[in-house]
Parts: sequence; C-alpha cells; structure tokens
Amino acid sequence: QVRLVESGGGSVQAGGSLRLSCAHSRRTAKNWAVGWFRQAPGKEREFVAAITYTPGNTIYGGSMKGRFTISRDSASNTVYLQMDSLKPEDTAVYYCAFREGVASDQSRYYDYWGQGTQVTVSS
Repeated sequence: QVRLVESGGGSVQAGGSLRLSCAHSRRTAKNWAVGWFRQAPGKEREFVAAITYTPGNTIYGGSMKGRFTISRDSASNTVYLQMDSLKPEDTAVYYCAFREGVASDQSRYYDYWGQGTQVTVSS
C-alpha cells in the first residue's frame, strides 16, 4: 500500500500562484511516476501533469503548458506542482496519483491516489 499526502491547496485570485505538494510513502527500487489530475464539479477528471522519477521526464495537459511546472525532490519522495497565472477555470479538486513505471496521462494506469486538495481561483 502506498500512502499519498497532498497539501498546498487554497483560494487565490486570478493571476496568482499556488504550489501543491504530494509526498508518497513508497520505497521501491523500481522507477516510479506521480501524476496530478483534477476534477471540477460536474466535469470529468482531467490530466494536469506527471513526472517520472528517473530521469525526471515530464508531461503536461494542454491547457497547463507554460503555466504549471511539475518537479520532484528525490530525497523526500515529494512531487510538487507549481501553478502560476491561475485562472477561474483551474478551480477544481486536485489529486495526485502514484504508479510504478513511467509517467502517463491516463488515470487508469495509476494504482494509488491521494485524498485530493481543493484549489479555488476567483476572478
């Protein structure tokens, strides 16, 4: 079992920034990846970004490119999502997810999920 602990959500005005954190408890010799997904009320879950532990490759959802940055701290098994130039349409619950292997933009490939953290962007 892998435990994921998310933090950093909150409320911000449009144009502002937030940084989300996702710490996972997995200790494995295999490569791993963490992805961020989000879900707004009445909408389907949407891929945000993902990172592969080694060598640190990243992928992003279309509307996040250039505004969001995903990174990892290998020493603490923590993945960060820096969100800049936030827009009201970024309002959602953000979830981090873990899988062994490489990053994917498909939620079905992730085996473990965090509890979610709310991000609210006001205009």
